[in-house]
Amino acid sequence: MAILIDPPEWWHLERWWGHMVSDESYDELHDFAADLGVPRRGFERDHYDIPSHLHEAAIAAGAVLVTSRELVTRLTDAGLRRPKARFAAPSWCP
Repeated sequence: MAILIDPPEWWHLERWWGHMVSDESYDELHDFAADLGVPRRGFERDHYDIPSHLHEAAIAAGAVLVTSRELVTRLTDAGLRRPKARFAAPSWCP
């Protein structure tokens, strides 16, 4: 049971971003993020987007650095993965 963080490798809005998840519960993740000062609006489906300037603070607070692949694998194994919905044709389409 851990908070997991991957390296900040995604450039968006003039900064690098990574992801932070829990392999136990969303409550654990929300509490950890709040303690870091990350606003709830940073939560997207099953993870928080974490800017690079908070990366070291998250690790210092106990987050475990893992690869992006391991982060997704452990999130999925925990039953907490909520992937983006794929495009589905309207029900009236043949």
